[in-house]
Amino acid sequence: MEETEARAGGDLKWSRETIPKVLRIVGTRLPQRDLISLLLVSPWLHRTLVSCSSLWLVLDFREMNNAGNRLVAALSLFRYRHVKQINLEFAQDIEDKHLDLLKTKCLDSLQELESLNLNVCQKISDRGVETITSACPKLKVFSIYWNVRVTDIGMTHLVKNCKHIVDLNLSGCKNIADKSLQLIADNYPDLELLNLTRCVKLTDGGLQQILLKCSSLQSLNLYALSSFTDEAYKKISLLTNLRFLDLCGAQNLSDQGLSCIAKCKNLVSLNLTWCVRVTDVGVIAIAQGCTSLEFLSLFGIVGVTDKCLEALSRSCSNMITTLDVNGCIGIKGRSRDELLQYFPYLRCFKVHS
Repeated sequence: MEETEARAGGDLKWSRETIPKVLRIVGTRLPQRDLISLLLVSPWLHRTLVSCSSLWLVLDFREMNNAGNRLVAALSLFRYRHVKQINLEFAQDIEDKHLDLLKTKCLDSLQELESLNLNVCQKISDRGVETITSACPKLKVFSIYWNVRVTDIGMTHLVKNCKHIVDLNLSGCKNIADKSLQLIADNYPDLELLNLTRCVKLTDGGLQQILLKCSSLQSLNLYALSSFTDEAYKKISLLTNLRFLDLCGAQNLSDQGLSCIAKCKNLVSLNLTWCVRVTDVGVIAIAQGCTSLEFLSLFGIVGVTDKCLEALSRSCSNMITTLDVNGCIGIKGRSRDELLQYFPYLRCFKVHS
């Protein structure tokens, strides 16, 4: 009898304590669809899973059809009342009207949201940005890649409504202009990551505001922006915490500008692809200043020679794991074996195809 009771007590403890603990650990690693499927297994499992609030902090509707209505329905459920991350990337049916519904019906569930991905949601306009940002006061990460409808007006709403942004992706937002950069610089001094890829209306003046006021930047992506000049590039040296810098296609970057960038001593990743004015002088300055480099692309630069590799080898040979010198016709020793003699830890020889 006592043995039976002990066994029953052990089973009860197992179901009440051990299984929920296991589910909390395993559940966070399951895809969202699998987690929701588990809710249907039994009422007990449903109750157990729903009681684990840490399992319901993320909503991922990436590439899903009818994502707008699905999101509204999900946020109407009690278990998502503390959601922190929403991913709508490539959910191309999302429109302003869905964001209106979120604010009207699910405002309480958005109060703790920290990350919102609206990448390629091309039907979202400045009005949609105003609506959703006004409902998410704790937002820290905002990504709206490849949206040509969003303008400086949308950025005005963002900085007004969301005071804690540290990660901002405006890649491909071709109607963003210098006014947006002024707003970002004035309102987000603690910004850590900024992606301005293909924001073609930007000028030196706007970028300089960012470089002067956003001193906490760790990642800056200026891919495919050929209009900037050394006047702005030189001020990148002010970003002492910078670790990632993408200058692919910076056609006006000279050795003088690159020598200033070499003052960013914490750089780990530097993309100089198609920076056609750069020569050995600039790369040697980088080698001497940025001794923590792990990733470097010199793809397509005809003005560099073996001299820059020798300088990089002296300072970064034990750090660099990715190096692309394809198209660098001035470098004679470009074979894998020759590069490995300079950089024994090299694993990736080609960034661009």
